Amino acid sequence: MTQRTALQRTVLWALGLLERYRYIKFGIVGASGTVVNLAVLHVGHEYLFNHIEAAYNKPYLSLALAITLATVNNFSWNRLWTWSDRVKALEQDESPGPVSPRLLVAEFGQYVTASAFGSALQYVLTLLLSNTMDYRLANIIAIIAASVSNFLANDRWTFRQRPRK
Repeated sequence: MTQRTALQRTVLWALGLLERYRYIKFGIVGASGTVVNLAVLHVGHEYLFNHIEAAYNKPYLSLALAITLATVNNFSWNRLWTWSDRVKALEQDESPGPVSPRLLVAEFGQYVTASAFGSALQYVLTLLLSNTMDYRLANIIAIIAASVSNFLANDRWTFRQRPRK
């Protein structure tokens, strides 16, 4: 067996740290959701809904679409990675076969409900802050403000640790 290099040991240490701290995973997933959010917001505001939103100079429809698609992205990755241990335990308790559509729909409903406060906060803050700064920067600030409440709500409710049957 070969000795591990310092770089390999550092990478393995960092991966172990990442695996132990769920909030870091949540942050990485949130960063991917931010990219989705900003891309959809920009494309929507500048191209898709430009003829509607130009009159108001506010990204009403673009922002709603961006938040929706980012929510689907974040749910998927949080389910598959951030809280995968809890999801697997729940799936084993529910049924040993493939993922139950009922369970998936219920989890998504809980995720959306748990994230609703954060989404509303993000929507309102983005619109308010866009009066004094670029709408994209306003959106990033609003996303950061909403992230803590989203994590806590989903950790304590959507993907809560359930007692084993």
